[in-house]
Formats: sequence, C-alpha cells, structure tokens
Amino acid sequence: MKILILGAGQVGSTVAESLVSEANDITVVDSDAEKLRLLQDRLDLRTLVGNASHPSTLEGAGIADADMLLAVTQSDEVNMVACKLAASLYNTPTRIARIRAADYLEHPEIFSPANFCVDFSICPEQILTNYISKLIEFPEALQVLEFADGRVSLVAVKAFEGGPLVGKPLSFLRTHMPQVDARVAAIFRQDHSIIPEGNTVIEVGDEVFFIAATGNIRTVLQELRRMDKPAKRVMIVGGGNIGLRLALSLERHYQVKLIEYDKKACKKLAGELTHTLVLNGDGTDENLLASEHVADVDVFCALTNDDENNIMSALLAKQGGARKVIALINRSAYVGLVQGGKIDIALSPAQVTIGSLLAYVRQGDVAVVHSLRRGAAEALELVVHGDRQSSRVVGRRIDEIDLPKGATIGAIVRGGEVIMGHRDVSIEAEDHVIVFVINKTMVRKVEKLFQVNLGFF
Repeated sequence: MKILILGAGQVGSTVAESLVSEANDITVVDSDAEKLRLLQDRLDLRTLVGNASHPSTLEGAGIADADMLLAVTQSDEVNMVACKLAASLYNTPTRIARIRAADYLEHPEIFSPANFCVDFSICPEQILTNYISKLIEFPEALQVLEFADGRVSLVAVKAFEGGPLVGKPLSFLRTHMPQVDARVAAIFRQDHSIIPEGNTVIEVGDEVFFIAATGNIRTVLQELRRMDKPAKRVMIVGGGNIGLRLALSLERHYQVKLIEYDKKACKKLAGELTHTLVLNGDGTDENLLASEHVADVDVFCALTNDDENNIMSALLAKQGGARKVIALINRSAYVGLVQGGKIDIALSPAQVTIGSLLAYVRQGDVAVVHSLRRGAAEALELVVHGDRQSSRVVGRRIDEIDLPKGATIGAIVRGGEVIMGHRDVSIEAEDHVIVFVINKTMVRKVEKLFQVNLGFF
C-alpha cells in the first residue's frame, strides 16, 4: 500500500516505523528537515520537506497515486485542508486526520464529503484520556483494552505471589471459576513470550494477558493478584490537553487534584473544572507533594510535556507513598527503562494512539487494533465474511484453523454474545474474532488467513 504521512512528530514517526516494517511504500512530509533526516537515517522510506497543506508539496510527495493519506501534523487546520485537497484534486481513497480541538470534534459534519472530506478523525489526547481512565478504574492492571463496542476486554496484569492461580496450571482457571469463562491469551516471562497451554504454570512476575467479557474482568483479576482498594484519590501533574481532559472525565467520580506550573493556565483550568482542586506549583517539588498528602493518593499521573519532569515527579510521588504512579513519556527509549521499576506504568502516547490508525491500514475487515508491549505485539478484532468454500475459517472449529504459531483466538462476539475462543468453538460468518499476536511480524499472515477468496465477490 502506498501511504503518505503528513507530520514527522511522535505520532507520525511511530506510525511510519510500524508501517515500513510491513513492506508498505511510505513517504513522510514535514517542514522540519532535521526531523526528516533522523527518520530517514533509520527507516527505509521517502521524505519531503514542505508545507503539508500546499498542493505542490502533496504532488511532490506522490499524492496522485497514494492509497491513503495520514494527516497527523500538530495543526488541525493543516490536516483538514490536506484531506480536502487530497479528495478534491487527487481522489485519494482514504483520508485520516489528527484532530485535537474539541470544537471541531463536537461538530462531525465538518468532516463530511461536503466539507473537509475527512474519512476518519483521531484525537490522540482523547484516546490517551480513555486509556488512563481505564487504568484508574482497574488499578491492578497494566493495560485494559476494549473490543466489540466494550463487550470484551483484554487485560494485562503482573502475577503476584499469593494469587490463587500463581503456581498452578492454566487448566485450573476453568475448574476454579466454573461460572466465569475467560482465556489467557499470552504470557510474557522476563520479556520472552510463552504460548499458553492447559499445562502452562503461571509464575510470580509473569505478565499475563487474559480476555473475558467486560463484566467478568474483576472476578478474573482476583485470581491473578491481590485486589487493590478501588481508587478514590487522583493527583494529576500537568494541565495541558491530556491533564485537563482527564480531570474533566474523573472529577465527578474521584477526588482530583491537579498541579500546574503556569499561573495563567491555572486560572483557566480553575474556570473549566468544577470539582477539581487546581494548584499552582511544580510537580517535582517534594515539599509540595508532601503538603498535598501524596501518601494518600491512589493514582498519581504525571502528564506534562516534559519526559524528565514526568519521570522525576512520578518517582518522588512513589517515594512519598502514592499507591500507583503513571508517567507519560514521549521518548520510546525511556519507556522500556522505567516501566515496571518504581514507576508502575510508563505510557508512550504514540504507542497508545497507533492502534486507532492501524485499524484503517490493516487488510481485510479489521474493526479494532491495539498495539501491545510497546509495539512488539498486537491484538486485532477481525470481522469474518464468506462461507466454508470461500473462507479458511468459516464453518471450522478453532483447532482446525491453521493459525500462525504465536497467534491465539481469544474470543468471538456473535450478535451480542461473547464466546471464549476454546478449541471446540466453530466460527461463523459475520463473527467478530479477537486475535492476539505475540509478534507483530505475524500480523500479515493472520490477515490473509481471515480474508475471503476473490471468487466470493
């Protein structure tokens, strides 16, 4: 697929890296020549310096025969104009725009074919807000991801000593919880993946991905680790787009404090937030954290634009007694260094966002994609079409399907019913099948497996 990416920031470069590794023809446009040089030094792609909303720049980048436009610059207006030009002048088949301003998102008619011709809009800040909200709702979890309009959840947890399932084979899960159906989709032990079988034994420290109907998540969590008390007190450092959105989404259900360094920004935040205590100060000030009782905080979120400040404030909060700390970190190299140490969860905004983009790039009918373990693994929701003659999965039991090694069918959603992906379950046309892939290099094979033969059309 020929894909034109506008913007070489964190989102654009992360998407480019992911798509280049899947043998796509990628061109990246940005006004910053240095960003493009660094990108081209490490990836096999084309770059072009220029204004992404100018027709001459788009033409030079090859928009005339591009299959997809991903407009992910920092400017909503540039992104929308580029989509309009791509549709009007070049008839580009698929146009996706990053939109940050809530004003635009509240008026979806702006994106219609009669206006800016945006097929799909994504808001990384809102995606991150939803992601962090789930981590606060389930404080025991490392990741909480939803499929099938929220009917199914995939949850990652670290197995702790004393959990009922730790030290026992996975087959024990079904006998121990006969009323709740769940599947372990994958296990990572010391960064090595283990394909789960009935006789696989969970060990202390394992990162376990399990899948279940969303209503059963808490019950299954209890089997893998000690349940934390529900979160009540949340402290946020950073009143930017993400910090504000998170405070707005939490303040009616939690006790929220927000620390912001800029005085003018504090006044604006205090005007927009009705149930949040807004404090002017430095999130890396140990005395401020202590005076605001960080020891009583259930979840501490460091969400400024500065990676180092986020790391330092999260470390200070943990040292000061905060139960769970989350740090937003843009530089992907930092994420692996700090995750799982004193900092409970290190979030890469680009990695959290990328799944929303990959769903439009994947071949076949892909409803949802989630990037896992900093992009190394993926979970996909695929919609099945065809019949037994035209499809390699329809009408077959899961144990009859030739899945690539390392790919696991975790669950099936049929109508409104959630069915766990046990070996004897058969797949039917129009099922939504949730597949966990421990190595993203296998994704293309999985996509081809679920595609119908050309004769079906």
